[in-house]
Amino acid sequence: MVFPDFKAIEEKWQRRWAEARIFEANPDPSKPKFFVTFPYPYMSGPLHVGHGYTSTRVDVAARYKRMRGFNVLFPWAWHWTGETVAGASERIKKGDAKFIEALRIIDGVPEEELKRFVEPAYMAKYYTDYNREAVKKLGLSVDWRREFHTTSLHPWFSRFVEWQYLRLREKGYVVKGTHPVVWCPHCKSPVGDADRLEGSGVYPEEYILVKFAMGKAYLLAATFRPETVFGATNLWLNPDAEYVEAEVDGERWIVSRQAAEKLEMQLRKVKVSRVFRGQELIGKKCRELVQGREIPILPGWFVNPGSASGVVYSVPAHAPYDWIALKDLHENPKLLEEFKIPPSEVKAVKPISIILVEGFGEYPAVEASEKLKVRDQYDPKAEEATRLIYKREFHKGVMKENCGPYAGLSVAEAKKKVVEDFTARRLFNHMYDLPEKVVCRCTANCTVKVLQDQWFLNYSNPEWKERVREALAQMAIHPKEARKWFEAVVEWLRDWACARKTGLGTSLPWVSDWIVETLSDSTVYMAFYTINRLVKEAGIPAEKLTPKLFDYVFHGVGGPEGLGLDVELVKALRNEFLYWYPVDLRNSGKDLIQNHLTFFIFHHVALFPKEHWPQVIAVNGFMKVEGEEMHKSKGNFIPLKKAVEEHGADVTRAVVLLAAEGLDDPDWRAESLREVKANLLSLQKFMVEAWDLEGKPEAGRIEAWLLSVLGGRAEKVAEAVETLKTRTALENALYEVWKDFRWYMRRTKPHQPTVRKALKIWVRLLAPFTPHLCEELWEKMGGEGFVSLASWPSRDEAPQNLEAEELEGMLRLLLEDTKHILRVTGIKP
Repeated sequence: MVFPDFKAIEEKWQRRWAEARIFEANPDPSKPKFFVTFPYPYMSGPLHVGHGYTSTRVDVAARYKRMRGFNVLFPWAWHWTGETVAGASERIKKGDAKFIEALRIIDGVPEEELKRFVEPAYMAKYYTDYNREAVKKLGLSVDWRREFHTTSLHPWFSRFVEWQYLRLREKGYVVKGTHPVVWCPHCKSPVGDADRLEGSGVYPEEYILVKFAMGKAYLLAATFRPETVFGATNLWLNPDAEYVEAEVDGERWIVSRQAAEKLEMQLRKVKVSRVFRGQELIGKKCRELVQGREIPILPGWFVNPGSASGVVYSVPAHAPYDWIALKDLHENPKLLEEFKIPPSEVKAVKPISIILVEGFGEYPAVEASEKLKVRDQYDPKAEEATRLIYKREFHKGVMKENCGPYAGLSVAEAKKKVVEDFTARRLFNHMYDLPEKVVCRCTANCTVKVLQDQWFLNYSNPEWKERVREALAQMAIHPKEARKWFEAVVEWLRDWACARKTGLGTSLPWVSDWIVETLSDSTVYMAFYTINRLVKEAGIPAEKLTPKLFDYVFHGVGGPEGLGLDVELVKALRNEFLYWYPVDLRNSGKDLIQNHLTFFIFHHVALFPKEHWPQVIAVNGFMKVEGEEMHKSKGNFIPLKKAVEEHGADVTRAVVLLAAEGLDDPDWRAESLREVKANLLSLQKFMVEAWDLEGKPEAGRIEAWLLSVLGGRAEKVAEAVETLKTRTALENALYEVWKDFRWYMRRTKPHQPTVRKALKIWVRLLAPFTPHLCEELWEKMGGEGFVSLASWPSRDEAPQNLEAEELEGMLRLLLEDTKHILRVTGIKP
C-alpha cells in the first residue's frame, strides 16, 4: 500500500461521501433511528476549534450509531438572529479599528468583502458560506439537505417561530409584564446572553437598600446581607466619587450619581437637587434606624460608585473587607488627616458580633483574615475569606441575642424575615443592578431597566417548572455531574425577556415591532430539521406554512386536508416528524446550561407530548489554547478552517477528542498536534506493513487472545461513546489496541489471516474518530463499501476467550515483574 498525504485522502473521501450521499437520511421503518444535533452557531465570525471539538463529539456518536445499524440524522443550520451579527456589523459602521483589524488578520476577510459587512445580512451570508466549507472539511457526517438559517431572511423558518410563539402565548407561557432586564441604552432593547460581548450569565440582582438617617435625608447603603444590619459599625463612602442628594419617590436620598441614573431606569421618580463629592460627608455621623445608634461615615476608596447605590455599611465582625479596611485606617492614621477625623474616633469603632457559627469565634472576619494571612483589602485572599464566611454563616449560622426578635433564627430565616419586616416599616428599600460588567454586541455598556408591558417567557411558572423537572428526571445527562447544574438553573430561572427592538430575527406574530431575541428562537428548531428537506424539495411557499399546518404536522391536530397543499405531501411532513422525533442526543458547551439547554427543555415540554421530549443532553468544556482562554483579543484565536487546512481533518479531530472529556476544558497545544500527527502517520505505516506480513501457517492460543481482547476493546469503545466519553473511547481505540498488536507481534510470528481480520476490526474501531484515514485503509484492505457504513465489530468475529486472556495476562505480569527486579538489582541477563 502506498498512501497520498492526509489532505489528498480527506478530499477524496469527502468527495466520495457527497457523491454517494451516504449521510442523507430518510425515514426507514425497518431501522431504529438516531437523531443528533449540535447548536447552530452564530454567523458573526469563523467557527473555531472549540466548535470543532463539540461538533466532532456529536459526529463520533453519529458515526458510531450508523455502524451499529441505526438510521442516523445529523442536520446543520446557522444562527443569524439578534445582535450577534447585527452588533458586529454595527462595530464596522462605527469604524472600530481593533475589530476591523481582527477581521482582516485573523478571519482573513478580503478588503472588498469587508466593505460590505456594514450590511448584517451580507456578513452573515459570508460567514455561513465560509463556515459551511470548514464543517465539510472537518468531515462531519451532515445531511445538508435540511440546512437553513434563522431570521425573517428565511421566511420558512420564521413561520415556524411564529407558530411556536402563538402556541406558547395561548398556553400562558408568554406573558406581558413588568420585570428587570439587562438593557442596552444604545439598542434600546433587552440584551440576552448571546447578544453580549462581555458578561454572559450575568443577570439583574436585587440589592436591599438600608436607610441611614442624616438630617432630613437618608443614605441608602446597598447589601446582599440585610440581616447583618445589627452589626453595622460605620458607613463607607468613596471620597473621590460623585454623589447626589435627590428626591426619590417623595423621600430625600443620598446615593452615587450613577445610582440615581439607574433608579430612573427602574420606574423611580428621581429629581436631583445637588451633586457633591463623597469627601463632603466623610467624618460626619448618621443614624442607623433599626436600633437608633449613631455611627460615623468613613473614607472607603474601595467603594465603587458604579455598583448599586455607591454606599456601603460596614460589618467588620463578619465581613473581611470591612475588617481589613478598618484595620488599614487604624494602622495608617495619615489617611484620616485630610478629613480631620481624630484617629481615636476610628479606634473606637469595634466589631459587633451578631452571628454564632460553628468553627468560628466571636469575630469570623478577623479570624479568617488572619488565618489566610490577608495583607490588605486588595489581596485576592480577602475574597476567599469572604466566600468562606458567607457560605458557612448562611448555611449554619444562627442570629445572636443582640438581634432582637430575630435571635435564635438561622441566618437564612432571619434574612427573609428582616427584609419583610423592615421593608414594611419603610426602613429598607431595594434596587436592581448587575454584579458584573455587561457589554452589548454594539459595544455599549448595559444597565438594568425595569420594563413595563414587555413580553416575557414565564419561566417562573411553577407548573411549567414541574414539567421540566419531570423531563429532566427521565433524561440522560452526560457527564452525570452536570445534572445538578441543570437542576439548579431550573430552580433559579425567572421570567425571560423574549423580544427586543433591534437586530435580525422574526417578529412576534401579534406585535410586529418586537423581534424574538437570540436565545428565544433557538429552543425547538430541531423539529424544523425534520420537515425542511420536504419543504425545500416540494418548493412549498412560506405563506403555506400556516399555524394550522404546523398543528397537524407536530401535534396531529386536525387533518391533512384543507391546508392548501397536496394531502400526501402534508402526510409525508407529519410522518417525517413522527419518525425522527424526539431528539436522541444534543451536545453543547457547558456554558449553555444556564440558558439555551435549559430553555430547550422548557420549550419541548410546553409544546410537545412526553414521547417527543429530549432523550439525552451532553455537555463539554471550553477550548483553551496553550493553557489560556481562547479569544481574538489575545491573538490566540484558532479558526477551525485554518486548523483543518494546516493539520488535516483527522489530526484536528483526534487532537480535540484526546484533549478532554466530561466538564474539563480541552487545550489546543502545538505539542499535542505534533504527537498526534506523528502517531497517525506511524499508525498508517504500521497497518500497511502488518497487512502484508507473512508468518506461521496455523493460528494458536495467541491468535485467540488477540481477537478476544479486540472484542473487549470494541465493547469498551462502544460503552464510552454511548456516554460521550470520547477521549476514553479514542484512547482505547487507538493506543490500547496498538499496545495489543505490539504485544502480539512480540510474542509470535504473525498468522496472516488473523492479523488481517484483526486489522479490519481495528480500522472500524477508529472509523468514527479518524474517518478519512480509515476509509483509505478499509479500501486498501479490500473492505466492502464505505467503512463509515460498515458494521461495528461484534463478538461473533472476535469471540471471547477468557482462558487465553488470563494466560497472556499472567505472562505479561511475569515479564513486568522480572524487568522491575532486574532494574532494581542491576542484574544484567
